[in-house]
Amino acid sequence: MIRALTLVVGLVILVAIGGIGAGAYVFWQYGRDLPDYRQLETYTPDVMTRIYAGDGRLVTEYAIEKRVFVPYNAIPKVVVNAFISAEDQRFFEHAGVDFMGVARAALTNVKQAGSGRRPVGASTITQQVAKNFLLSNEVSFARKVKEAILAMRIEQAFSKEHILELYLNEIYLGRGSYGVAAAAMNYFNKSLDELTIAEVAYLAELPKAPNNYNPQRYPEAALARRNWVIGRMAEDGHITAVDADKAIAEPLQINIRAETEFVDHSAYFAEDVRRDIVNRYGEKALYKGGLAVRTTLEPKYQDIATRALRNGLVAYDRRHGWRGPMGHIDLDQSWGIRLRDAQVGVGMDEGWLRAVVLKVDAQAATVGFVGGKRGTIPLEQFRWARPHLPNQDLGPSVKAPSDVVKPGDIVAVEPVEGKDTYGLRQIPEVNGAIVAMDPHTGRVLAMVGGFSHDRSEFNRATQAMRQPGSAFKPFVYLTALENGYKPTDLILDAPFVLEVQGQAKWKPQNYENDFYGPTTLRIGVEKSRNLMTVRLADAVGMTKVVATAKRFGIADRMLPVLSMSLGAGETTVLQLTSAYAMLVNGGKRVIPTLIDRIQDRDGKTIYRHDARPCEGCNGVFWTGEAVPELADGRQQIADPISAYQVVHILEGVIDAGTGRQMKSIGKPLAGKTGTSNDSVDTWFMGFSPDLVVGVFVGFDEPKSLGKHEAGATAAGPIFKEFMEQALKDKPGTPFRIPPGTRLIRINHDTGQRAEPGDRNVIFEAFRPGEAPGSSRTVSGSGAPVVEAPVDAGVPKSGGLY
Repeated sequence: MIRALTLVVGLVILVAIGGIGAGAYVFWQYGRDLPDYRQLETYTPDVMTRIYAGDGRLVTEYAIEKRVFVPYNAIPKVVVNAFISAEDQRFFEHAGVDFMGVARAALTNVKQAGSGRRPVGASTITQQVAKNFLLSNEVSFARKVKEAILAMRIEQAFSKEHILELYLNEIYLGRGSYGVAAAAMNYFNKSLDELTIAEVAYLAELPKAPNNYNPQRYPEAALARRNWVIGRMAEDGHITAVDADKAIAEPLQINIRAETEFVDHSAYFAEDVRRDIVNRYGEKALYKGGLAVRTTLEPKYQDIATRALRNGLVAYDRRHGWRGPMGHIDLDQSWGIRLRDAQVGVGMDEGWLRAVVLKVDAQAATVGFVGGKRGTIPLEQFRWARPHLPNQDLGPSVKAPSDVVKPGDIVAVEPVEGKDTYGLRQIPEVNGAIVAMDPHTGRVLAMVGGFSHDRSEFNRATQAMRQPGSAFKPFVYLTALENGYKPTDLILDAPFVLEVQGQAKWKPQNYENDFYGPTTLRIGVEKSRNLMTVRLADAVGMTKVVATAKRFGIADRMLPVLSMSLGAGETTVLQLTSAYAMLVNGGKRVIPTLIDRIQDRDGKTIYRHDARPCEGCNGVFWTGEAVPELADGRQQIADPISAYQVVHILEGVIDAGTGRQMKSIGKPLAGKTGTSNDSVDTWFMGFSPDLVVGVFVGFDEPKSLGKHEAGATAAGPIFKEFMEQALKDKPGTPFRIPPGTRLIRINHDTGQRAEPGDRNVIFEAFRPGEAPGSSRTVSGSGAPVVEAPVDAGVPKSGGLY
């Protein structure tokens, strides 16, 4: 008997030793080369980056996982307790692996063997942290062993609170919700501290399988699981029986989070900000870094810019006729479904509707909409829709709606005055851009890069390189003024011929194809005289003009050939707007920016556009003390008096030149039209003392806008509409005059000092020691033979008007 007992004990000891050895081997085998759990000490979850406008409103968000990180001490206790009751009742007692829970789960699985039920798991919260952060979702014995080993190591290294913080911020709870804070918003449109016990219990049921407890698809299963969690919370002593009964009686009602409100019409602006951040910090920082980006965008100006650009492009498009319907469908009984499914009309303006023509008679067309509603387009609303012909010409006048549309045509319409009455609309083929900037800081207040971002993401404000035409001329004249010329000096307006060796003669012309003889430099700008500009550039020297263009950031590479003086080089709307900003601000360099400040996930400022030190700017609250004065560190890149002389001359463009239509705005303004050769690119660049705006209009595939189109007709109305709205409530601040400037009354037409009886008298700006009249007359013929620079080709005509 004793011998048998000894044998049994020996076998038990051997089995135990073998078990311990096997266990040690398993831990040794699977414990090697495990991920470093110590990285969890500095947990930095993937957090969305938010882009804010200048007024604090949200522009957009960028994230792969939309998560809002909440530290443990900010998570309500009821939320913590709900997840512990649902997922790991003995969390605060075990050391990473709940062996009692493992045994209980094993027994349950044995009892359910062959029943077809899903096996019961026993993973603790710590094991889930190990799996979510350090391992994969692979279903295997090896992964479970590694998970257990890591869980025990994590428990030894970190506090229970830190483990819970990791778990509650990382776990996926369905509906794109990463972490409990995001889930609270997405399911109940509440913050964590606003949740009821019943709502918390519902969130705590989701880790097992969010899709299986969707209350809209599986309401009974979702309710039963929620009530089970409530029961567990009461059983564990986290809530009272009364609280549990009240929570169970509460209906399970999901309150879908309202769509996040973003600043309207900001897609082009936001995309340029996105590219800037990626260039600075990389895509990981953008989509996972939780940056807070404070931009320069002013939503009011952005709305005005968007509407002005769209109205201007539509107006141009209507002047050049009807290109046809967006599509065509068969008019059978299912026409409404066909209209709904038609893949046309992307990028329509706000307020436009997609419709199908159902019937056409002599006075109107009947149209139908998705849903069955009907309306009419009267003949008057078709009058503009003459056939579009090549070279932007127009076909015959519209006599009846049938000249434009036929039944089955899909068209864009917009409600007009009258019941169920609509106007015919057309998405413009032409495109353009507008930029509004603070000239003193370079802050871009508004930027629209095209008619519709949905239709084309290409940003014509920053990506399109186009010829500025005559909009470049002010920088030719600035170069002359900085080299001793006066606004009253005379430049010969006469034919100019340049013979380029081995090429045809270059003969630039004025827009009107006429000549006015000796004319003041001022009038040369106001009337945009090409021949005067070329002759002046020739006299001053194109090398100096190119240096000015580079200094003002218009172009880094510009050939020193005379055609460049007429704007035959290429630049962007943003670059040219920045250059004009440096004219109006007195010749001080500004760097255009869309971003004021960037903060990291911890609130630390990692970028600031205005980098000037300010020792008195660190206080959180302002109590009435004096505002700190900051040093002006902007580089002076042009003589301030010369810059003002150009500004003053450009005021004349508005008063008596090619920008006369802007005079009705009734505020101090200056500006310049620009039209490249054959009216391919059209511009209007203009400014008030504190706001500079650049507008471009042209086709994406460069071609003529039409023989009667120019900067004044295509781009000018867009500038005018923007400035009318933007300056409506602003005081009429005059342009600032730099110290030392002499304002002398002159005869505008002759440039001589004004005499009694002169009618067209203005104040002209001079330097100290200068006087009215011409101290020189530029009359060069431009006849010498020159050698063409490498790759210069035949000089282009450049700006015309």
